[in-house]
Amino acid sequence: MRARLGILFAELQVELREIALKNKPSQMLAISPKGTVPVLQLVDGVVIEESRDIMVWALEQTDPQGLLNAAVLHQSNTLLDQNDNEFKHWLDRYKYADRHIEMTQTEYRQRGEEFLQVLEELLTKNSYLLGDSPTIADIGIMPFVRQFAHVDRDVFYSLPYPNLQRWLQHWLQQPLFLQAMTKFPLWQEESDIVVFPS
Repeated sequence: MRARLGILFAELQVELREIALKNKPSQMLAISPKGTVPVLQLVDGVVIEESRDIMVWALEQTDPQGLLNAAVLHQSNTLLDQNDNEFKHWLDRYKYADRHIEMTQTEYRQRGEEFLQVLEELLTKNSYLLGDSPTIADIGIMPFVRQFAHVDRDVFYSLPYPNLQRWLQHWLQQPLFLQAMTKFPLWQEESDIVVFPS
């Protein structure tokens, strides 16, 4: 989602190939043997294999809304590091607690909440994480908060994070997020080219 959001906010277009991870095409594995998504292959053959790197690449091409705001770029990167390393670790265990029996699902949720508390504090001052306009931190973190919320929505919306809940609801209704969530038919060798956004 965040790779798509980066492309949408940058107002770029890419050829999109939707795949099923249970049936990875040989063409994908040839350019990215690790076999995870997203993968972006540039015209010059360079391959970018991480969603965060795709976001950065897209916004470095064109950034009409100033998401790479230089004044808060260090703070954005610090938050993204915390999200990608610590929070994602606990999120994965919270989502799949049955596979990680070392702790209870509640304990995993509480560990993840440590990051939610950081975000809640930031959002007491501003509409977005680092000010009155969105940054790469917002679009890079929101999809993970969304996953966390959707493990158990009733629990998430009962937690004492009103600003975070409002922020998430705002993003879930954002037209570019809804566009990023568009489902596409699975790509096959003989498929017509799909341009995203169309």
